[in-house]
Amino acid sequence: MTSWIIVDTGKNTGKFNMNYDLSLVEKVKYENYSILRFYQWQPYAISLGYHQKIESINTDLCKKDNIDIVKRPTGGRAILHSEELTYSVVTSLNKFSSSDLYFKINLALINGLIFYDKRLEKVELEKAQIDFKNFYSSSRSIPCFSSSARNEIKYENRKLVGSAQRVIDNILLQHGSIIIGDFHKKIVEYLNLSEEEKELLKKDLDDKTICLEEILKEKIDLERLKLSLKKGFEKVFEIELIEDEVRL
Repeated sequence: MTSWIIVDTGKNTGKFNMNYDLSLVEKVKYENYSILRFYQWQPYAISLGYHQKIESINTDLCKKDNIDIVKRPTGGRAILHSEELTYSVVTSLNKFSSSDLYFKINLALINGLIFYDKRLEKVELEKAQIDFKNFYSSSRSIPCFSSSARNEIKYENRKLVGSAQRVIDNILLQHGSIIIGDFHKKIVEYLNLSEEEKELLKKDLDDKTICLEEILKEKIDLERLKLSLKKGFEKVFEIELIEDEVRL
């Protein structure tokens, strides 16, 4: 049976975080284990989906405010990584398909959130699928958290976790943002949009997203959250996650 390793790399730059995820893909190609990684971002960073254009971002304002800009190796839309816990999973597709893994990983996250606090029992998977072809033609689609895809995680119909994945040489990389605070909504300020479009987008983010602190009305214990998510993965995947150093 493939073993699982858990890694916590703490706070790093956007470039480090994306390169590290890709290096884990290379590692898993030649090693018989899967990896769950937790990390955060310092300084805060806007990550763009693989096919997004940097022209949608006000790069001068980002530089002024010390906001990194980085391209993700996965798809999806722009995210301002700030008050969040980011996870990544790297595993081979020998046992499950990419869609099966998307479902199982998000189910593991839900179980972990409930382990953290029973008040999160209303967290669920999105059942509907948005018409992305039409939605992506709108400027309001630029931020990831302005919409939910099937099997993404929401609370009372508001998005709580945004995830994206990519398969590289039969190795799946899935990573995503578990929103703790609401600073991510400030992404609107860094988009090259008209003021009218920004106001509409602000309303979208207020209406369609939610963070753990808003739900629980208290500060989040990050270390306890990580332990709870670890338990969620162990339950859903029927594994034991071993803390170990990954030598890249």
